[in-house]
Amino acid sequence: MKHSDDPGKKHDIAQNSKDQLIPWHPAFVEAIQMELNEYRKNLQFLSELPLNAEPLKIDVVIIKKSKDIPVKKNIAMIFRKDNIVEYKSPLDFVSIDDFYKVYAYACLYKVINKIDIQDITLSFVASRRPRELIAHLKKVCCFPVEEKGPGIYIIERDILPIQIIDSRKLSAEENIWLRGLDNRLGVADIRRVTSEISRQGKPAMIKAYLDAITKANIESLMEALKMSDTQLTLDKVFEEAGLVAKWEARGIAKGEARGIVKGEEQKASEIARNMLKKGFSVEETSQLSGLSIRKIRLLS
Repeated sequence: MKHSDDPGKKHDIAQNSKDQLIPWHPAFVEAIQMELNEYRKNLQFLSELPLNAEPLKIDVVIIKKSKDIPVKKNIAMIFRKDNIVEYKSPLDFVSIDDFYKVYAYACLYKVINKIDIQDITLSFVASRRPRELIAHLKKVCCFPVEEKGPGIYIIERDILPIQIIDSRKLSAEENIWLRGLDNRLGVADIRRVTSEISRQGKPAMIKAYLDAITKANIESLMEALKMSDTQLTLDKVFEEAGLVAKWEARGIAKGEARGIVKGEEQKASEIARNMLKKGFSVEETSQLSGLSIRKIRLLS
């Protein structure tokens, strides 16, 4: 959801970042479409859906074309007819304010579209478990929160079915696309994802996803390119995806690679500084920003 014009998002630690080097949101739209590809004929995906004339947008709304057909996928077990999804990039997290804001958007969506509130579900997808939010839901809201599967937390006793998904804990076999939408992929992860893209023969359908994960994991990509079998797969995938010059798959300039990595590190450092100012501990800041405890201490 686009919150840049919303003064109420106090805990969006990434809001001051000037450079959006990696387009995570379009990559997420493609990832969740691939996760639910088996049910695509019965699902309609609406990206960045405006709620009204104001700059309020929902990240993704997944609408079941036939309400009575179940979607038997671990990330979609709670789905009803209109399913609202909020996504946070690997450098962000779901805050308490995010939860209430998206909940409010769900209520607006119900009013604007004149639908039954019980036909709506909420899903929050991020690269880590939001401990502060879950603690708030349990202690303040008195909502039981149970992990129903690896990385999938269900919030019960509310009129809306709600789930929080920690994509890093999802099954690598069942949720290859959401699990792979990360900035901490190793060589094996790069090989697994690109091999699956090649196997399914759908590079053009997941171009933004491929571009995002390769830019976010330059070092692992460079290592993967040293392996002859992986290099052939990557060449084929980049070519079929139509990425400019195969996104320089064979010869990414080392200076460009270092620049992207440096830019991501600077962004992470800026986020970490903001977190420390807001009272987060060194350990929490390290976990959420991806920086080592040693680097965090140098910033404080």
